[in-house]
Amino acid sequence: MADNLVACLEEDVSTDTSEIEDILSSYPKEPRFLLPALLDIQKRFRYLPVSAMKRVAEYLCVLETRVFSVATFYKALSLTPKGERTIRVCAGTACHLRGSSSILRQIEKELGILSGDTTEDGMFTLETVNCLGACALAPVMMIDDRVYGKMTPHKVCEVLRKDSCNDSE
Repeated sequence: MADNLVACLEEDVSTDTSEIEDILSSYPKEPRFLLPALLDIQKRFRYLPVSAMKRVAEYLCVLETRVFSVATFYKALSLTPKGERTIRVCAGTACHLRGSSSILRQIEKELGILSGDTTEDGMFTLETVNCLGACALAPVMMIDDRVYGKMTPHKVCEVLRKDSCNDSE
């Protein structure tokens, strides 16, 4: 984890500053727009580049430490690149009791990553969440905004293959 943080604080690989400026120009220069601006930047780049966070601080006239504090406080924000697709596995009570941990282990095995990591090709990021709000379908996983309920370890490979094929069409 510490290595990931150090790596993310090094210079950004290729951040298009014109895109950052386009995002910021849609907001008034007021500190209250810090979180929405960071969310929009993350949506574009799939993480918060250091150069973008510094530019946000300058644009909104807030301390860089405040920007970094917000970026590290909210779980929805990331200082390291996320995958093109996000897989979330519910770890809430109903899902846990119905075997979500075996679903998670199977996904980790299929993708070759652990929860919280991103595949080497940048395609998938795997996360566990406290609740997906679909307890009646437990155990549940999501790929982006698509919900898959009543999962079993056997269904994981099928869902990953089918979901990837549907999106490439």
